[in-house]
Amino acid sequence: MNGSCRHAFLIALLMTSLSPAQNYSAERVTVNSVEIVRLRDVARDVQVSIAPSLGNNAYEMKVRGKNILWFPYDSPAGLKSKPVQVGNPFLAPWANRIDQEAYWVNGRKYLLNPHLENFRYDHKKQPIHGLLVFAAWSVVDLKAGEDVAEVTSRLEFWRHPEWMAQFPFAHTIEMTYRLTSGVLEVETRVANESEQPMPLVIGFHTYYQLPGVPRDQWRAHVPARESAVLSDALVPTGETRKVSFQNPVNLATTPLDDIFLDLGRNAQGRAEFRVDDGAGSGISVEFGPKYTVGIVYAPPGRDFICFEPMTGITNGFNLAHKGVHKDLLQTVPARGTWKESFWIRPLADARGSDSEP
Repeated sequence: MNGSCRHAFLIALLMTSLSPAQNYSAERVTVNSVEIVRLRDVARDVQVSIAPSLGNNAYEMKVRGKNILWFPYDSPAGLKSKPVQVGNPFLAPWANRIDQEAYWVNGRKYLLNPHLENFRYDHKKQPIHGLLVFAAWSVVDLKAGEDVAEVTSRLEFWRHPEWMAQFPFAHTIEMTYRLTSGVLEVETRVANESEQPMPLVIGFHTYYQLPGVPRDQWRAHVPARESAVLSDALVPTGETRKVSFQNPVNLATTPLDDIFLDLGRNAQGRAEFRVDDGAGSGISVEFGPKYTVGIVYAPPGRDFICFEPMTGITNGFNLAHKGVHKDLLQTVPARGTWKESFWIRPLADARGSDSEP
């Protein structure tokens, strides 16, 4: 019996002794001094590991023992000692770049304070990726049932004066990782507790990989009709262009670092981005309707591709103030809430098994 057959046999043997409720599990464990949450779907051999204290980052989604999220460390301790963007980083209260150390909201100009040293700059000294990439979250609910395992964590932004000094809108964020039928849903809920509308340009910079598949065989499917024209500083100019490439895009010949607009959607209002090898192995990522912008980042020579669900365009605060891409700036009403999800679905592998029952 070869290794893959033995693995499948052991999973089947284990399932004969499990009730439906026991198929799913959700537990808190400590790995190399870092507390993590682990969600499991035994029947489909999917395991998700999340580090609430490290940005609430889902750094592993193992499918049949192979991680489809890019994570170049042996354990979360590596990420703790050398924090970099890996796995599923959350970008807020602004995603990607702002073109200056200031932004406009509700007709007022707000200045960022670099002396607080709680945000970083890109290569053009533009503030990038907000304040929360490595923030600590609190687990508020953890459960497993007959058809789901999930964890909800909370971050109370308003409790942190150093954050409020940069973005003075009191709000609370809850994020739920929900594993069901081998598919991981990432649901984000934002409650605006301030007395003014709160602009929302947030998103995820998720890194994917196809384990065991040479990158030159990766193909990207991008469901977009337009892309934003960018300046030399990688900030949208306000112009757009029609997407000229044909799907799928061969990553061996076409690097991608683009902001995509006017996304094609299915009957559920979801936009599906996908990476595969043309032979059955792949990952599908579906953005919910309120993720109106999709960024794809696949630089040459790197063994990952990022499909990034965004609620607005890069530099959205300042562009909207100028009347540019104003329709892409979402706001959460005073004392109101916003909620949306995206879904990560492993596709069938070359042997013909997949994440569905």
